[in-house]
Formats: sequence, structure tokens, C-alpha cells
Amino acid sequence: MTHYQHPTAIVDPGAQIGAGSRIWHFVHVCAGARIGQGVSLGQNVFVGNDVRIGDHCKIQNNVSVYDGVTLEEGVFCGPSMVFTNVYNPRALIERKAEYRPTRVRKGATLGANCTIVCGVTIGEYAFIGAGAVVHRDVKPYALMVGVPARQVGWMSTYGEALDLPLEGSGSATCAHTGAVYELVDGHCQRR
Repeated sequence: MTHYQHPTAIVDPGAQIGAGSRIWHFVHVCAGARIGQGVSLGQNVFVGNDVRIGDHCKIQNNVSVYDGVTLEEGVFCGPSMVFTNVYNPRALIERKAEYRPTRVRKGATLGANCTIVCGVTIGEYAFIGAGAVVHRDVKPYALMVGVPARQVGWMSTYGEALDLPLEGSGSATCAHTGAVYELVDGHCQRR
């Protein structure tokens, strides 16, 4: 099985695209990009050369995934969310050698219009709310909102809020799946 590519999409020779992926209207995928299986690239998405996108990611309309960004399996990028790759850009100063890598771990959600400042790691199954600005690493399962983003809770792998304190210890059960989550020393983990 091959991937689907809309006639208006541009995929540069050399790009690797996994089976079952869908590339929609006006997408541009650069030659060095590595895209997994079952990925969806919405309208007007740009994927740079030094980009890795894991299996089953969904990248909604108007997202640019710039060099230095790695998305692990099952990452959701909401409409018009933003990645950066230079911390202090200037039009008149070349800084391509200063790209800071950004990693988004398995299952994380990046809400519509949020901004991920380069050089951070977003933990697995973290949930970044719409419009948030992330400039520091995010813990696994953390729910982040605001400008700058701050943690306000925890999320299950199903994408529902967990009744856990932000710090200390405790446990909670996901109402949808029955999975149990534990908070130990300020870190959430699924049992």
C-alpha cells in the first residue's frame, strides 16, 4: 500500500513517506523528511528537511514543521499551531547552525494556535491547550495552558482530565478506559 498525495501537494524527491499516509492540498514535504505510516498532513502543511514524523501522527491545516523537530508516534498537531527552530531569530543574521531540536513524545496533543518554542521536549501524552506558549520541557501526561504555559492538571492517554494533585502523590482511574494512573514525586505514570 502506498500513500495518497493530492495533485496540488509537492513532495520533493528523496522524502520518505510511509504506507497509508495522506498528503492533502498545498502541502510541501522537503527531500530529507522522514514520515511514518498512517500520517495525515492537512491543507497547507510544510515539512522541512531535518524532520522526523512518527507513525499515525495527525498534523492539521496550516502547520509548519521546521528543521530540528521530531514527532514520535501518535502526535496530534492542532490547526495553525507553531513550531520554531531558532531561539533568537534576526532577518539580517544567519542562524541555521543554531537550530535547537524539539521533541514531541508519543501520543502528545498540541492544541490549535499553540506555540512550541524550540529546544524543548513535550512528554508522552501531554496535552498543550489551544493558544498556549510552551518555552520549557513538559512532563508526561501534563495539561498545560496559558502564556507562558503552566501546568493546571494531568491527562489520561484517552485525553481526559485526571483527578490528581499537581504535586506529591496519588492515584486516579480514567473513567473511559479504567486505566489507573499514579502520581509519584510529582510525576504521573500509567500503571
